[in-house]
Amino acid sequence: MTVTETIKTTGTVLEVKDLSVDFGVDRAWVPAAKNLTYSVAAGEVLAIVGESGSGKSASSMAILDLLPDNARITGSVKLGGRELRGLADAAMRKVRGKDIAVIFQEPMTALNPVYTVGFQIVETLRLHFGITPSQAKERALELLAMVEMPDPEKAFNSYPHQLSGGQRQRAMIAQSISCDPKLLIADEPTTALDVTVQAEILELMRDLKDRLGSAVLLITHDMGVVADLADRIVVMKEGDIVESGSVADVFSAPQHPYTQALLAAVPRLGEGGGDDASIDLTAALEDAVHEERADGEAPATPPTTGTVGVTVAHRDTPAGARSTEAVLTLENVAIEYGKRGRVAAFRAVDDVSFEIVKGEVLGLVGESGSGKSTIGRAAIGLQPIAEGELTVGGIPLSNADRSQRREAFRKVGIVFQDPSSSLNPRMPIGESIGEPMLLAGVAKGAELDRKVEELLDSVRLPRNYRNRYPYELSGGQKQRVGIARALSLGPELLVADEPTSALDVSVQAIVLDLLKELQEHYRFACLFISHDLAVVDIMADRIAVMHHGRIVELGERDQILRSPQEPYTQRLIAAVPVPDPALQRDRRELRRQVLAETADA
Repeated sequence: MTVTETIKTTGTVLEVKDLSVDFGVDRAWVPAAKNLTYSVAAGEVLAIVGESGSGKSASSMAILDLLPDNARITGSVKLGGRELRGLADAAMRKVRGKDIAVIFQEPMTALNPVYTVGFQIVETLRLHFGITPSQAKERALELLAMVEMPDPEKAFNSYPHQLSGGQRQRAMIAQSISCDPKLLIADEPTTALDVTVQAEILELMRDLKDRLGSAVLLITHDMGVVADLADRIVVMKEGDIVESGSVADVFSAPQHPYTQALLAAVPRLGEGGGDDASIDLTAALEDAVHEERADGEAPATPPTTGTVGVTVAHRDTPAGARSTEAVLTLENVAIEYGKRGRVAAFRAVDDVSFEIVKGEVLGLVGESGSGKSTIGRAAIGLQPIAEGELTVGGIPLSNADRSQRREAFRKVGIVFQDPSSSLNPRMPIGESIGEPMLLAGVAKGAELDRKVEELLDSVRLPRNYRNRYPYELSGGQKQRVGIARALSLGPELLVADEPTSALDVSVQAIVLDLLKELQEHYRFACLFISHDLAVVDIMADRIAVMHHGRIVELGERDQILRSPQEPYTQRLIAAVPVPDPALQRDRRELRRQVLAETADA
């Protein structure tokens, strides 16, 4: 009986039994996954969740035998009843891509930058089916249309860098499903995407799963994505499966303390304003759908009426209690990326005005390309402005001389998105934290050592970590080092550019708590840039919403998140997946009903 016949008969696509993965380190075997047993049926989505280092990706890559040479794999992996462990390299290569495909987290690194998208899909098709180039191109265009690429022909002839993040992810999905795989491994498929693009990709994956009947192994730490897409869930901790079951059962009544802690750490958008702050999201969604149809973009997934999620800790600074001393002021600011050759200057930010006062956190939200990070770079002097006035700590950067700019730079700090790439890998973290103070002439010698130790204390890291290198720290610990470095000169303004998007949910909660504690203690102004509205809900006093380089809505946190006026803001809120399977299902149904009503009208 063939693999396909076995799947049709039993309904089971993947069977994993007693799968263990160990890595050889310093002449000893270090376990990464221990005796894992689970199965996935055709048309089913099994989510594997857990923190970094729990063994999710290592065990999934073991299925395809893609681990490095120092890995030891034991146990059984069967695809449609066929044992994959022990297959010869040539036989396994035929399985990869054709029977089992992978959607990776970052499409920009997964796709080859020197080949067009079309060439890469055609190559996959010809390798596995031996068809002619013209047949492969025709099939590739069909696949790009199937994943709802706006212009399949243009995308076919484009290089990866010429596509947006969502389009690159669609292109990679098109390549992954090109051979109608029986099993699709989705490794953090939406982590790097904005909430609206994420909603579209999740809807696409749901539709393709139903259409192709493939089994899906979803690896993620985003509980909203799990609630939106998965049927069953496996929770991993330190290489062990600590809990498994249907998504509804695990979310409603988690049994293991680790699962309970994991769900408790999830930031939830919505109930900080109380019962009187609920949104009429049915009406809001209808407005958003009408606006979407007018500008030709795809609509996003809505929440249901009422508040969303559960109560979380919020900042509760009354508007009247805030300082009136402005630390950052933008007045009609425009920012352009300069003309190069025949390429005209691109205006990334246009006519933006807002201010942040001492002790205030302003959340800056919007999709990729809206201009959020450009404003953050301009606020710390890394990007010149083309028009308007930008003032930091009372110093106008647009016409400041060299000494004034140096003084302004000492008043700002920045925390970057990726803590691994923001630290010098050859420098101990004590030197990384102390470097700004040393270069600024603030401290040296024993005084510098003392200040570094105080900063390590403030971010809750042991003082002896000062002699460690970045590779010896976890992601959350490296981000704490980045925060300590940003605070080393006692800034009046801190720019936090997606500081938690690369972190696991539990680590994210720790870093957010730390940031809130430090901000309340030092009372610096903070420009908090994020596309995660649930995180902004926890951190911000006020919120500015950006779209196509302009601020479309600005106001108090509760007003923006619970009574949004602009359709674009409503669309952003509607796209946030809620970590509640029943509520998320209702939201999807609401979206379909409204789309059907508007289509018939």
